[in-house]
Amino acid sequence: ETESEVLLSTNVLFGVQSVYVKDDSLTGMYYDYAMAAPMMAKVNEKDKLDVLILGMGTGTFATQCDRYYGNMDMTGVEIDEDITKLANEYFHLSKDTPVYTYDGRAFLNAVDKKYDVIMVDAYQDITIPFQMSSTQFFNLVKDHLNDDGVMVVNMNMRGEEEGNINQYLADTIGTAF
Repeated sequence: ETESEVLLSTNVLFGVQSVYVKDDSLTGMYYDYAMAAPMMAKVNEKDKLDVLILGMGTGTFATQCDRYYGNMDMTGVEIDEDITKLANEYFHLSKDTPVYTYDGRAFLNAVDKKYDVIMVDAYQDITIPFQMSSTQFFNLVKDHLNDDGVMVVNMNMRGEEEGNINQYLADTIGTAF
């Protein structure tokens, strides 16, 4: 914790998994880019957006959405209950945001609800868990999106070659990345 922010870095090779900026400014991290998803889901044209965050962490994305948009019902899924405890104690996650201790894919299999935005931000160290990187998983996400819904994925990889991850997701979900 510094004067301006609280950071979470778990036992990984590199990087920061969560940030809480005390002065309500942007994070300077990928969360700022992910904030475009509610705009793509027409947040300004709807009374409320339903947002699902798979890999809630300490709630950085949820907190940023709450700060900048406000008109969202957010639900988090976090596999590690200790991380959720940190979210409530140090990262000022809103008490109005329910967080389920569950695997993201299993959660989607257990609910029938559709969402305007689904953020997939689940990692094991620096890799996406196998159960959340298959064609079946991305089809499951698509099935839980409203017709004009938006999926946003935090991934540390990008490719230009034929068959790259961006092409795979575009073919699977039907949206350009």
